[in-house]
Amino acid sequence: MTQDTALDMKDVELNEIDPEKQPMAAGAGESPVVGEKNGVVKVKLEDEDDDVCQAVKFTGLSKEELLKVAGTPGWVRLRWALLVLFWLGWAGMLAGAVVIIVQAPRCRPLPVIEWWNKGPLYQIGDPATFQDTEGDGIGDISGIQQRLDFLSTLKVKGLVIGPLHINSRDDPSRTILKEIELKYGTIENFKNLLEAARKKSIQIVLDLTPNYQGEDVWFTQEMKTADSVLLTQIKDAMNFWYEKGVGGIYLRGFEKISNADELLPELNNITANHSTDGKARVLIISSNDVPNNQILSILNDTATGMLSTSYLLSKGNESDNTLGQRIKQYQGFAGEQDTILWAIRPRLGHMASVVKEKLQRVYQLLLFTLPGTPLTLYGDEIGLKDLPGQPVRAPYMQWDNSKNYGFSAGTVGEENELNANITFKAQEDDKGSLLSLYKRLSELRGKERALLHGDFTLLHHTDAALAFVRIWDQNERFVTIVNFAPEEEAEVSILHETVPEHCSVVLSSNPERKEGSSVSVKKLKLAAGEALLLKYPYSA
Repeated sequence: MTQDTALDMKDVELNEIDPEKQPMAAGAGESPVVGEKNGVVKVKLEDEDDDVCQAVKFTGLSKEELLKVAGTPGWVRLRWALLVLFWLGWAGMLAGAVVIIVQAPRCRPLPVIEWWNKGPLYQIGDPATFQDTEGDGIGDISGIQQRLDFLSTLKVKGLVIGPLHINSRDDPSRTILKEIELKYGTIENFKNLLEAARKKSIQIVLDLTPNYQGEDVWFTQEMKTADSVLLTQIKDAMNFWYEKGVGGIYLRGFEKISNADELLPELNNITANHSTDGKARVLIISSNDVPNNQILSILNDTATGMLSTSYLLSKGNESDNTLGQRIKQYQGFAGEQDTILWAIRPRLGHMASVVKEKLQRVYQLLLFTLPGTPLTLYGDEIGLKDLPGQPVRAPYMQWDNSKNYGFSAGTVGEENELNANITFKAQEDDKGSLLSLYKRLSELRGKERALLHGDFTLLHHTDAALAFVRIWDQNERFVTIVNFAPEEEAEVSILHETVPEHCSVVLSSNPERKEGSSVSVKKLKLAAGEALLLKYPYSA
Protein backbone atom coordinates (compact mmCIF):
# COMPACT_ATOMS: atom_id res chain seq x y z
CA MET A 1 0.00 0.00 0.00
CA THR A 2 1.33 3.30 -0.95
CA GLN A 3 1.59 6.25 1.43
CA ASP A 4 -1.23 8.11 -0.36
CA THR A 5 -3.51 5.09 -0.08
CA ALA A 6 -2.83 4.88 3.65
CA LEU A 7 -3.86 8.55 4.17
CA ASP A 8 -7.13 8.02 2.27
CA MET A 9 -7.99 5.04 4.43
CA LYS A 10 -7.37 7.14 7.57
CA ASP A 11 -9.87 9.76 6.35
CA VAL A 12 -12.44 7.04 5.78
CA GLU A 13 -11.92 5.74 9.31
CA LEU A 14 -12.48 9.17 10.71
CA ASN A 15 -15.62 9.68 8.68
CA GLU A 16 -16.96 6.32 9.72
CA ILE A 17 -16.41 6.81 13.44
CA ASP A 18 -19.07 5.35 15.74
CA PRO A 19 -22.04 7.65 15.87
CA GLU A 20 -22.23 7.20 19.66
CA LYS A 21 -18.73 8.65 19.92
CA GLN A 22 -19.52 11.63 17.69
CA PRO A 23 -20.31 15.00 19.36
CA MET A 24 -24.05 15.72 19.87
CA ALA A 25 -25.60 18.31 17.61
CA ALA A 26 -26.91 21.45 19.34
CA GLY A 27 -30.12 21.27 17.46
CA ALA A 28 -31.82 19.81 14.47
CA GLY A 29 -29.92 20.48 11.29
CA GLU A 30 -27.02 21.94 13.21
CA SER A 31 -23.50 20.51 13.38
CA PRO A 32 -21.49 20.47 16.53
CA VAL A 33 -18.82 23.07 16.77
CA VAL A 34 -15.50 21.39 16.19
CA GLY A 35 -12.12 22.92 16.60
CA GLU A 36 -8.64 21.58 16.49
CA LYS A 37 -5.53 22.87 18.14
CA ASN A 38 -2.19 21.15 18.26
CA GLY A 39 -3.73 17.96 16.94
CA VAL A 40 -6.45 17.89 19.57
CA VAL A 41 -10.05 17.96 18.41
CA LYS A 42 -12.40 20.10 20.56
CA VAL A 43 -16.16 19.85 20.29
CA LYS A 44 -18.57 22.40 21.88
CA LEU A 45 -21.53 20.64 23.45
CA GLU A 46 -24.79 22.59 23.99
CA ASP A 47 -27.32 21.88 26.76
CA GLU A 48 -30.30 20.05 25.37
CA ASP A 49 -32.53 22.00 27.84
CA ASP A 50 -31.87 25.26 25.98
CA ASP A 51 -34.50 24.39 23.41
CA VAL A 52 -37.04 23.73 26.15
CA CYS A 53 -36.31 27.05 27.93
CA GLN A 54 -36.58 28.94 24.69
CA ALA A 55 -39.84 27.19 23.96
CA VAL A 56 -41.50 28.11 27.35
CA LYS A 57 -40.03 31.62 27.84
CA PHE A 58 -42.94 34.21 28.48
CA THR A 59 -42.62 37.41 26.57
CA GLY A 60 -45.97 39.02 27.70
CA LEU A 61 -49.14 39.82 25.84
CA SER A 62 -49.24 42.29 23.07
CA LYS A 63 -51.44 45.37 23.22
CA GLU A 64 -53.98 43.74 20.94
CA GLU A 65 -54.10 40.62 23.11
CA LEU A 66 -54.55 42.69 26.29
CA LEU A 67 -57.41 44.67 24.82
CA LYS A 68 -59.02 41.47 23.70
CA VAL A 69 -58.79 39.90 27.18
CA ALA A 70 -59.85 43.09 29.02
CA GLY A 71 -63.13 43.14 27.25
CA THR A 72 -64.19 39.70 28.36
CA PRO A 73 -67.25 39.52 30.68
CA GLY A 74 -65.25 38.09 33.60
CA TRP A 75 -62.76 40.95 33.74
CA VAL A 76 -65.50 43.56 33.34
CA ARG A 77 -67.40 42.14 36.31
CA LEU A 78 -64.22 42.01 38.43
CA ARG A 79 -63.41 45.62 37.69
CA TRP A 80 -66.91 46.77 38.64
CA ALA A 81 -66.80 44.75 41.87
CA LEU A 82 -63.48 46.35 42.90
CA LEU A 83 -64.75 49.84 42.04
CA VAL A 84 -67.90 49.36 44.13
CA LEU A 85 -65.87 48.01 47.07
CA PHE A 86 -63.54 51.03 46.93
CA TRP A 87 -66.35 53.57 47.08
CA LEU A 88 -68.20 51.64 49.77
CA GLY A 89 -65.02 51.63 51.88
CA TRP A 90 -64.47 55.33 51.31
CA ALA A 91 -68.09 56.14 52.23
CA GLY A 92 -67.79 53.99 55.36
CA MET A 93 -64.67 55.80 56.53
CA LEU A 94 -66.35 59.17 55.91
CA ALA A 95 -69.43 58.12 57.85
CA GLY A 96 -67.24 56.88 60.70
CA ALA A 97 -65.38 60.18 60.85
CA VAL A 98 -68.68 62.10 60.97
CA VAL A 99 -69.96 59.90 63.80
CA ILE A 100 -66.75 60.42 65.79
CA ILE A 101 -66.93 64.19 65.32
CA VAL A 102 -70.62 64.33 66.26
CA GLN A 103 -70.26 62.12 69.33
CA ALA A 104 -67.00 63.65 70.58
CA PRO A 105 -67.47 66.16 73.42
CA ARG A 106 -67.46 69.71 72.10
CA CYS A 107 -64.94 72.18 73.48
CA ARG A 108 -66.59 74.82 75.62
CA PRO A 109 -66.08 78.29 74.13
CA LEU A 110 -63.64 80.34 76.18
CA PRO A 111 -65.11 83.45 77.77
CA VAL A 112 -63.70 86.85 76.95
CA ILE A 113 -61.44 87.87 79.82
CA GLU A 114 -59.66 91.16 80.34
CA TRP A 115 -56.30 91.89 81.91
CA TRP A 116 -57.71 92.15 85.44
CA ASN A 117 -59.08 88.60 85.18
CA LYS A 118 -55.74 87.08 84.13
CA GLY A 119 -53.73 87.58 87.30
CA PRO A 120 -53.53 89.27 90.69
CA LEU A 121 -53.75 92.99 91.41
CA TYR A 122 -51.15 94.38 93.80
CA GLN A 123 -52.13 97.29 96.03
CA ILE A 124 -49.67 99.98 97.06
CA GLY A 125 -52.05 101.94 99.24
CA ASP A 126 -49.58 104.65 100.17
CA PRO A 127 -46.55 105.04 97.87
CA ALA A 128 -44.75 106.73 100.81
CA THR A 129 -44.15 103.25 102.28
CA PHE A 130 -43.00 101.39 99.17
CA GLN A 131 -39.68 102.73 97.83
CA ASP A 132 -37.86 106.00 98.35
CA THR A 133 -35.62 107.31 95.55
CA GLU A 134 -34.99 110.82 96.91
CA GLY A 135 -33.38 109.83 100.23
CA ASP A 136 -35.97 111.76 102.26
CA GLY A 137 -37.51 108.65 103.84
CA ILE A 138 -40.73 109.02 101.82
CA GLY A 139 -41.59 106.58 99.08
CA ASP A 140 -42.49 108.06 95.71
CA ILE A 141 -43.79 107.33 92.22
CA SER A 142 -40.27 106.84 90.85
CA GLY A 143 -39.70 104.24 93.57
CA ILE A 144 -42.60 102.16 92.24
CA GLN A 145 -41.07 102.34 88.78
CA GLN A 146 -37.72 101.26 90.21
CA ARG A 147 -39.24 98.08 91.64
CA LEU A 148 -41.23 97.00 88.58
CA ASP A 149 -38.77 94.18 87.85
CA PHE A 150 -39.49 92.64 91.24
CA LEU A 151 -43.24 93.05 90.79
CA SER A 152 -43.17 91.41 87.36
CA THR A 153 -41.75 88.24 88.96
CA LEU A 154 -45.02 88.03 90.91
CA LYS A 155 -46.89 87.97 87.57
CA VAL A 156 -49.21 90.74 88.75
CA LYS A 157 -51.43 92.27 86.08
CA GLY A 158 -52.17 95.56 87.76
CA LEU A 159 -50.96 97.94 90.49
CA VAL A 160 -53.59 99.71 92.58
CA ILE A 161 -51.81 102.91 93.62
CA GLY A 162 -52.70 105.83 95.83
CA PRO A 163 -54.52 108.05 96.34
CA LEU A 164 -51.89 110.47 95.04
CA HIS A 165 -53.99 113.61 94.58
CA ILE A 166 -53.95 116.73 96.73
CA ASN A 167 -56.32 116.44 99.67
CA SER A 168 -56.70 118.73 102.66
CA ARG A 169 -58.36 116.72 105.41
CA ASP A 170 -62.16 117.16 105.37
CA ASP A 171 -61.89 120.23 103.12
CA PRO A 172 -63.53 119.68 99.70
CA SER A 173 -62.47 123.11 98.47
CA ARG A 174 -58.81 122.15 98.86
CA THR A 175 -59.10 118.69 97.36
CA ILE A 176 -57.73 118.66 93.80
CA LEU A 177 -58.25 115.33 92.08
CA LYS A 178 -56.23 116.13 88.97
CA GLU A 179 -53.01 117.12 90.72
CA ILE A 180 -50.41 114.95 92.48
CA GLU A 181 -49.07 115.61 95.98
CA LEU A 182 -45.54 116.96 95.57
CA LYS A 183 -44.06 114.46 98.06
CA TYR A 184 -44.97 111.63 95.65
CA GLY A 185 -43.61 113.27 92.51
CA THR A 186 -44.98 114.96 89.42
CA ILE A 187 -47.33 114.26 86.54
CA GLU A 188 -44.23 113.58 84.46
CA ASN A 189 -43.07 110.95 86.96
CA PHE A 190 -46.49 109.34 86.75
CA LYS A 191 -46.39 109.27 82.93
CA ASN A 192 -42.99 107.59 83.09
CA LEU A 193 -44.41 104.98 85.47
CA LEU A 194 -47.34 104.31 83.13
CA GLU A 195 -45.01 103.76 80.18
CA ALA A 196 -42.57 101.55 82.11
CA ALA A 197 -45.41 99.44 83.51
CA ARG A 198 -47.01 99.08 80.08
CA LYS A 199 -43.79 97.59 78.72
CA LYS A 200 -44.05 94.89 81.38
CA SER A 201 -47.76 94.27 80.66
CA ILE A 202 -48.75 95.79 84.02
CA GLN A 203 -51.67 98.23 84.22
CA ILE A 204 -51.90 101.09 86.72
CA VAL A 205 -55.15 101.53 88.64
CA LEU A 206 -55.40 104.88 90.38
CA ASP A 207 -57.21 105.34 93.70
CA LEU A 208 -59.39 108.47 93.42
CA THR A 209 -61.11 108.28 96.80
CA PRO A 210 -61.69 112.02 97.42
CA ASN A 211 -61.15 112.70 101.15
CA TYR A 212 -58.68 109.87 101.80
CA GLN A 213 -57.01 111.70 104.69
CA GLY A 214 -60.29 112.36 106.50
CA GLU A 215 -62.86 110.32 108.36
CA ASP A 216 -65.63 110.81 105.82
CA VAL A 217 -63.82 109.76 102.64
CA TRP A 218 -66.68 110.89 100.39
CA PHE A 219 -67.58 114.27 101.95
CA THR A 220 -71.03 112.72 102.30
CA GLN A 221 -72.87 116.03 102.71
CA GLU A 222 -71.33 117.30 99.48
CA MET A 223 -72.50 114.23 97.59
CA LYS A 224 -76.13 114.53 98.68
CA THR A 225 -76.93 117.62 96.66
CA ALA A 226 -78.46 117.15 93.23
CA ASP A 227 -75.89 119.40 91.53
CA SER A 228 -72.94 118.12 93.53
CA VAL A 229 -69.75 120.01 92.62
CA LEU A 230 -67.70 117.14 94.05
CA LEU A 231 -69.41 114.59 91.83
CA THR A 232 -68.65 116.73 88.79
CA GLN A 233 -65.01 116.94 89.90
CA ILE A 234 -64.85 113.16 90.29
CA LYS A 235 -66.22 112.60 86.78
CA ASP A 236 -63.81 115.15 85.30
CA ALA A 237 -60.90 113.56 87.15
CA MET A 238 -61.83 110.09 85.91
CA ASN A 239 -61.81 111.33 82.31
CA PHE A 240 -58.52 113.14 82.93
CA TRP A 241 -56.66 110.12 84.29
CA TYR A 242 -58.13 107.70 81.77
CA GLU A 243 -56.83 109.98 79.03
CA LYS A 244 -53.41 109.89 80.68
CA GLY A 245 -53.44 106.12 80.25
CA VAL A 246 -54.46 104.53 83.56
CA GLY A 247 -56.03 101.11 83.29
CA GLY A 248 -58.63 101.67 85.96
CA ILE A 249 -60.05 103.79 88.78
CA TYR A 250 -60.35 102.56 92.35
CA LEU A 251 -62.90 104.10 94.77
CA ARG A 252 -63.21 102.93 98.36
CA GLY A 253 -65.58 103.67 101.23
CA PHE A 254 -68.69 102.99 99.17
CA GLU A 255 -70.58 102.02 102.30
CA LYS A 256 -70.92 105.80 102.82
CA ILE A 257 -72.84 106.29 99.56
CA SER A 258 -76.59 106.14 99.99
CA ASN A 259 -77.47 106.57 96.31
CA ALA A 260 -75.03 103.98 94.93
CA ASP A 261 -77.67 102.70 92.51
CA GLU A 262 -77.64 106.11 90.79
CA LEU A 263 -73.93 106.90 91.07
CA LEU A 264 -72.36 103.62 90.01
CA PRO A 265 -73.95 103.38 86.54
CA GLU A 266 -72.77 106.95 85.79
CA LEU A 267 -69.20 106.21 86.83
CA ASN A 268 -69.20 102.90 84.99
CA ASN A 269 -70.35 104.62 81.79
CA ILE A 270 -67.30 106.88 81.94
CA THR A 271 -65.11 103.80 82.29
CA ALA A 272 -66.87 102.06 79.40
CA ASN A 273 -66.45 105.12 77.16
CA HIS A 274 -62.68 104.88 77.58
CA SER A 275 -62.57 101.12 76.99
CA THR A 276 -61.88 101.35 73.27
CA ASP A 277 -59.27 100.26 70.76
CA GLY A 278 -58.41 97.13 72.75
CA LYS A 279 -57.62 99.17 75.88
CA ALA A 280 -60.03 97.79 78.45
CA ARG A 281 -60.55 99.88 81.60
CA VAL A 282 -61.96 98.79 84.93
CA LEU A 283 -63.84 100.53 87.75
CA ILE A 284 -63.16 99.01 91.18
CA ILE A 285 -65.37 99.85 94.12
CA SER A 286 -64.57 98.91 97.69
CA SER A 287 -66.22 99.19 101.05
CA ASN A 288 -64.96 98.53 104.56
CA ASP A 289 -67.88 96.23 105.24
CA VAL A 290 -69.31 93.22 103.47
CA PRO A 291 -70.85 94.52 100.22
CA ASN A 292 -74.57 95.00 100.66
CA ASN A 293 -77.15 93.39 98.43
CA GLN A 294 -77.76 96.70 96.64
CA ILE A 295 -74.18 96.91 95.38
CA LEU A 296 -74.10 93.23 94.49
CA SER A 297 -77.33 93.59 92.55
CA ILE A 298 -75.87 96.55 90.64
CA LEU A 299 -72.86 94.42 89.76
CA ASN A 300 -75.12 91.68 88.47
CA ASP A 301 -76.93 94.13 86.20
CA THR A 302 -73.79 95.87 84.97
CA ALA A 303 -71.76 94.95 81.94
CA THR A 304 -68.17 93.86 82.37
CA GLY A 305 -65.71 96.47 83.49
CA MET A 306 -66.64 96.86 87.16
CA LEU A 307 -65.34 94.95 90.18
CA SER A 308 -66.43 94.97 93.80
CA THR A 309 -64.15 93.94 96.65
CA SER A 310 -65.12 91.01 98.82
CA TYR A 311 -63.09 89.98 101.85
CA LEU A 312 -61.99 86.60 103.11
CA LEU A 313 -62.07 87.98 106.64
CA SER A 314 -64.99 89.98 107.95
CA LYS A 315 -64.23 93.31 109.56
CA GLY A 316 -62.59 92.82 112.96
CA ASN A 317 -62.54 89.01 112.84
CA GLU A 318 -59.37 86.93 112.93
CA SER A 319 -61.20 83.92 111.56
CA ASP A 320 -64.51 83.52 109.87
CA ASN A 321 -66.50 80.31 109.69
CA THR A 322 -69.14 81.93 107.49
CA LEU A 323 -66.74 82.17 104.54
CA GLY A 324 -68.33 79.32 102.61
CA GLN A 325 -71.76 80.91 102.87
CA ARG A 326 -70.45 84.32 101.86
CA ILE A 327 -68.72 82.83 98.84
CA LYS A 328 -72.00 81.30 97.73
CA GLN A 329 -73.76 84.62 98.31
CA TYR A 330 -71.27 86.57 96.20
CA GLN A 331 -71.47 83.98 93.46
CA GLY A 332 -75.24 84.19 93.45
CA PHE A 333 -75.35 87.99 93.24
CA ALA A 334 -72.32 88.68 91.11
CA GLY A 335 -73.05 85.98 88.55
CA GLU A 336 -69.97 85.97 86.38
CA GLN A 337 -66.76 85.79 88.38
CA ASP A 338 -65.13 88.67 86.53
CA THR A 339 -67.03 91.07 88.80
CA ILE A 340 -65.54 89.73 92.06
CA LEU A 341 -62.33 91.04 93.60
CA TRP A 342 -61.06 89.02 96.57
CA ALA A 343 -58.94 90.60 99.29
CA ILE A 344 -57.91 89.46 102.76
CA ARG A 345 -59.45 92.37 104.65
CA PRO A 346 -60.22 96.07 104.21
CA ARG A 347 -57.52 98.46 103.03
CA LEU A 348 -54.35 99.10 105.06
CA GLY A 349 -54.64 95.86 106.93
CA HIS A 350 -51.78 93.43 106.34
CA MET A 351 -52.64 89.75 106.41
CA ALA A 352 -49.88 88.79 108.87
CA SER A 353 -51.33 91.22 111.45
CA VAL A 354 -54.67 89.42 111.67
CA VAL A 355 -53.91 85.88 110.53
CA LYS A 356 -51.73 83.50 112.51
CA GLU A 357 -48.56 82.43 110.75
CA LYS A 358 -49.79 78.90 110.08
CA LEU A 359 -52.88 80.25 108.34
CA GLN A 360 -51.15 82.71 106.01
CA ARG A 361 -50.75 79.99 103.38
CA VAL A 362 -54.41 79.04 103.80
CA TYR A 363 -55.58 82.52 102.86
CA GLN A 364 -53.07 82.90 100.04
CA LEU A 365 -54.36 79.64 98.55
CA LEU A 366 -57.96 80.81 98.85
CA LEU A 367 -57.17 84.15 97.20
CA PHE A 368 -55.69 82.52 94.12
CA THR A 369 -58.09 79.59 93.67
CA LEU A 370 -61.48 81.17 94.38
CA PRO A 371 -63.41 82.40 91.33
CA GLY A 372 -62.58 86.07 90.89
CA THR A 373 -59.56 88.37 90.85
CA PRO A 374 -57.11 88.29 93.81
CA LEU A 375 -56.07 91.61 95.35
CA THR A 376 -53.03 91.53 97.62
CA LEU A 377 -51.59 94.34 99.70
CA TYR A 378 -47.88 95.10 99.25
CA GLY A 379 -45.80 93.08 101.70
CA ASP A 380 -48.41 90.34 102.12
CA GLU A 381 -46.33 88.18 99.78
CA ILE A 382 -43.54 88.11 102.40
CA GLY A 383 -45.60 88.37 105.61
CA LEU A 384 -45.12 92.00 106.67
CA LYS A 385 -47.10 93.16 109.71
CA ASP A 386 -48.72 96.51 110.44
CA LEU A 387 -46.92 98.70 112.95
CA PRO A 388 -48.57 99.09 116.37
CA GLY A 389 -50.27 102.26 117.45
CA GLN A 390 -53.55 104.11 117.11
CA PRO A 391 -54.30 104.24 114.32
CA VAL A 392 -52.35 101.27 113.02
CA ARG A 393 -49.51 102.35 110.74
CA ALA A 394 -48.40 100.74 107.51
CA PRO A 395 -44.84 99.35 107.45
CA TYR A 396 -42.39 100.33 104.76
CA MET A 397 -41.53 97.61 102.26
CA GLN A 398 -38.48 95.50 103.08
CA TRP A 399 -36.45 94.45 100.05
CA ASP A 400 -33.06 93.25 101.28
CA ASN A 401 -30.60 93.43 104.19
CA SER A 402 -29.06 96.77 103.23
CA LYS A 403 -29.75 100.02 105.09
CA ASN A 404 -33.44 100.39 105.96
CA TYR A 405 -33.97 97.04 104.24
CA GLY A 406 -33.44 98.69 100.87
CA PHE A 407 -36.43 101.01 101.25
CA SER A 408 -34.49 104.27 101.60
CA ALA A 409 -30.93 105.52 101.75
CA GLY A 410 -32.07 108.29 104.10
CA THR A 411 -33.49 108.34 107.60
CA VAL A 412 -36.83 106.60 108.16
CA GLY A 413 -37.34 107.05 111.89
CA GLU A 414 -37.82 104.20 114.33
CA GLU A 415 -36.43 100.72 113.80
CA ASN A 416 -38.96 98.20 112.61
CA GLU A 417 -38.42 95.40 115.13
CA LEU A 418 -41.76 93.76 114.40
CA ASN A 419 -40.68 92.78 110.89
CA ALA A 420 -37.01 92.11 111.62
CA ASN A 421 -35.23 90.22 108.81
CA ILE A 422 -38.37 89.70 106.77
CA THR A 423 -37.20 90.62 103.26
CA PHE A 424 -38.12 89.98 99.66
CA LYS A 425 -34.54 88.99 98.83
CA ALA A 426 -34.25 86.39 101.61
CA GLN A 427 -37.39 84.59 100.45
CA GLU A 428 -36.66 84.64 96.71
CA ASP A 429 -34.58 81.44 96.69
CA ASP A 430 -36.36 79.70 99.56
CA LYS A 431 -38.81 77.19 98.07
CA GLY A 432 -40.62 76.91 101.38
CA SER A 433 -41.16 80.65 101.81
CA LEU A 434 -44.43 82.55 101.63
CA LEU A 435 -43.07 84.46 98.63
CA SER A 436 -42.39 81.23 96.73
CA LEU A 437 -45.93 80.08 97.44
CA TYR A 438 -47.28 83.40 96.17
CA LYS A 439 -45.30 83.09 92.94
CA ARG A 440 -46.36 79.48 92.41
CA LEU A 441 -50.03 80.26 92.94
CA SER A 442 -49.88 83.31 90.69
CA GLU A 443 -48.29 81.25 87.93
CA LEU A 444 -50.87 78.45 88.27
CA ARG A 445 -53.77 80.86 88.19
CA GLY A 446 -52.45 82.51 85.06
CA LYS A 447 -52.06 79.33 83.00
CA GLU A 448 -54.68 76.86 84.28
CA ARG A 449 -58.07 77.37 82.67
CA ALA A 450 -59.90 75.77 85.57
CA LEU A 451 -58.46 78.42 87.91
CA LEU A 452 -58.87 81.26 85.41
CA HIS A 453 -62.55 80.83 84.64
CA GLY A 454 -63.61 77.39 85.84
CA ASP A 455 -66.97 76.59 87.40
CA PHE A 456 -67.06 76.62 91.19
CA THR A 457 -68.63 73.88 93.33
CA LEU A 458 -68.54 73.95 97.13
CA LEU A 459 -67.69 70.42 98.32
CA HIS A 460 -67.30 70.77 102.09
CA HIS A 461 -67.95 73.52 104.58
CA THR A 462 -67.67 73.40 108.37
CA ASP A 463 -66.38 75.74 111.05
CA ALA A 464 -62.97 74.07 110.74
CA ALA A 465 -62.51 73.35 107.04
CA LEU A 466 -63.50 74.36 103.53
CA ALA A 467 -63.22 72.50 100.23
CA PHE A 468 -64.27 73.34 96.68
CA VAL A 469 -63.50 72.25 93.13
CA ARG A 470 -62.83 74.32 90.00
CA ILE A 471 -63.78 72.69 86.68
CA TRP A 472 -63.41 73.90 83.12
CA ASP A 473 -64.43 71.78 80.13
CA GLN A 474 -61.84 69.07 79.30
CA ASN A 475 -59.00 70.56 81.35
CA GLU A 476 -57.50 69.36 84.61
CA ARG A 477 -59.65 69.96 87.67
CA PHE A 478 -58.37 71.57 90.87
CA VAL A 479 -59.56 70.92 94.42
CA THR A 480 -58.78 73.39 97.22
CA ILE A 481 -58.98 72.06 100.79
CA VAL A 482 -58.04 74.16 103.82
CA ASN A 483 -58.05 73.77 107.58
CA PHE A 484 -58.80 77.02 109.44
CA ALA A 485 -57.74 75.60 112.82
CA PRO A 486 -54.09 76.57 113.44
CA GLU A 487 -53.57 74.09 116.29
CA GLU A 488 -55.84 71.13 115.48
CA GLU A 489 -56.23 68.55 112.74
CA ALA A 490 -59.41 68.48 110.69
CA GLU A 491 -61.06 65.65 108.81
CA VAL A 492 -62.67 66.22 105.42
CA SER A 493 -64.79 63.71 103.55
CA ILE A 494 -65.51 64.47 99.89
CA LEU A 495 -68.07 62.30 98.16
CA HIS A 496 -69.01 64.04 94.95
CA GLU A 497 -69.86 62.59 91.55
CA THR A 498 -67.37 64.82 89.76
CA VAL A 499 -64.43 64.15 92.09
CA PRO A 500 -62.59 60.79 92.06
CA GLU A 501 -61.52 59.18 95.31
CA HIS A 502 -57.83 59.75 94.62
CA CYS A 503 -56.25 63.05 93.55
CA SER A 504 -52.62 64.13 93.19
CA VAL A 505 -50.96 66.79 95.32
CA VAL A 506 -50.09 70.05 93.55
CA LEU A 507 -48.85 71.83 96.67
CA SER A 508 -49.34 71.67 100.42
CA SER A 509 -48.20 73.63 103.46
CA ASN A 510 -47.74 70.25 105.17
CA PRO A 511 -44.15 69.12 104.41
CA GLU A 512 -45.15 65.47 104.82
CA ARG A 513 -47.21 65.64 101.61
CA LYS A 514 -44.97 65.35 98.59
CA GLU A 515 -45.84 67.05 95.34
CA GLY A 516 -47.28 64.55 92.87
CA SER A 517 -48.24 62.00 95.54
CA SER A 518 -51.74 60.54 95.58
CA VAL A 519 -54.20 61.13 98.42
CA SER A 520 -57.67 59.83 99.10
CA VAL A 521 -60.32 62.50 99.58
CA LYS A 522 -62.90 60.04 100.83
CA LYS A 523 -61.52 60.39 104.33
CA LEU A 524 -58.75 62.99 104.41
CA LYS A 525 -56.99 64.28 107.51
CA LEU A 526 -55.60 67.79 107.27
CA ALA A 527 -52.74 68.92 109.46
CA ALA A 528 -53.28 71.97 111.67
CA GLY A 529 -53.60 75.04 109.45
CA GLU A 530 -52.94 73.03 106.30
CA ALA A 531 -53.49 74.53 102.86
CA LEU A 532 -53.80 71.80 100.24
CA LEU A 533 -54.26 72.03 96.47
CA LEU A 534 -55.06 68.84 94.55
CA LYS A 535 -55.78 68.05 90.93
CA TYR A 536 -57.25 65.24 88.85
CA PRO A 537 -57.56 64.76 85.08
CA TYR A 538 -60.63 65.23 82.94
CA SER A 539 -62.52 62.01 82.26
CA ALA A 540 -65.22 61.84 79.58
